[in-house]
Amino acid sequence: MQTNKYSSFAEIELDLQILKIEREIHYQKIVLSIDKTKESILPFRKVNKILESVSNFSSGMYGTILKTLIPIAINWYIKRKRGD
Repeated sequence: MQTNKYSSFAEIELDLQILKIEREIHYQKIVLSIDKTKESILPFRKVNKILESVSNFSSGMYGTILKTLIPIAINWYIKRKRGD
């Protein structure tokens, strides 16, 4: 960092104001970066929660029924499309 020679207190105050504004700009950039990171991560969390709730649902009695009925429904739909 360079050393500055000041001839008045006004110059010092001006430099302090500039440094304060630069610090605030850098702080806001960090905050924005964190927000963007959160936004990019949160959709994955939502998808994981949905998948987790579906897996919990499919592990019980309803899951057993669905695992039995889904292949039957798919086969029925395929046969219906073929005209059998």
